[in-house]
Amino acid sequence: MSFMIAENIKQKIDYWLSKYPADRKRSAIVEALLLVQEQNQGWLSEEAMNAVASYLDLLPIFVYEVATFYDMYELKPIGQHKIAICTNLSCQLRGAEKIVEHFKARLGVGLGETTADGKFSLREVECMAACDGAPMCQVDDRKCYPNLTQERVDELLKELSKEK
Repeated sequence: MSFMIAENIKQKIDYWLSKYPADRKRSAIVEALLLVQEQNQGWLSEEAMNAVASYLDLLPIFVYEVATFYDMYELKPIGQHKIAICTNLSCQLRGAEKIVEHFKARLGVGLGETTADGKFSLREVECMAACDGAPMCQVDDRKCYPNLTQERVDELLKELSKEK
């Protein structure tokens, strides 16, 4: 089955393409993959990556290289919400280990796993360049939650659980 990029996603990709010279379409790969990943329930199938390559009129290898290099792309199905917890030095020094353990206990999964209900995927990531707000996490590759405490984790999970 072939993956089709939705028209509204094509319009958003076109917006990003307009920011670069016509011969620099590769510059739009990062955002195009993020948009298509959102359309595809949070992950990039081979068909979805091929659709991006075709839409950008690029060789698929250029798209695969980006998708496999950056950790913000998922190459297999994940939960409705991806929670990425920074465990780099600044976050570690400010209690990331306890935050990771609290997430694991609350969700009943380990790092790299998805809850049985398919609601949450939990992963460990390297520096997110927000050291002043350590410890922190990012949800769905878009929103950052700095200065985490166990109480703030509980509030975040409660908020995310209410969403459909």
